[in-house]
Amino acid sequence: MSNNQHRTIGSIIIGVWIRFWSIVAQFTFPAQITTMIHRFRGVHVGKGSKIARSVLIDDSRPDLITIGRNVWVTAGCQLLCHQRDLKYYQRDLPVMSCPLKYAPIVIKDGAHIGIGSIIMPGVTIGKGSVIGAGSVVTRDVPDYSLALGVPAKVVKVLGGNDQ
Repeated sequence: MSNNQHRTIGSIIIGVWIRFWSIVAQFTFPAQITTMIHRFRGVHVGKGSKIARSVLIDDSRPDLITIGRNVWVTAGCQLLCHQRDLKYYQRDLPVMSCPLKYAPIVIKDGAHIGIGSIIMPGVTIGKGSVIGAGSVVTRDVPDYSLALGVPAKVVKVLGGNDQ
């Protein structure tokens, strides 16, 4: 079944609205304005959080993304809440024929997402956690953790006396 068979006029209008604000967000300044625009798109953003203007937030279902309070999502990050479901992949068929699967992203209060990081569908980033620059987060990150790498791995628990 094609992904286009579920489109209605209403879903197309909503998609255009989301895409429009996604494009506008790339040209806004300061981060508070960019953050407000992502709220227009349906992203759930807590008070005091900032989203840099060059952050790519999924156009398919921005409503599946929840960003807590006092979170900083820095430049060049990507938050993706959909991907191809490869369990339907068959040889000699294009990957694009596999249906999309959707999963929410939750970034809890006080987290910091480093420059150029990618957060994949279904991931929760714990309270006060830091994601190192350029990391690809494919699994949940516990509260107060430093995670980095490709794929991201927890390398340190933050806030202890050993810092």
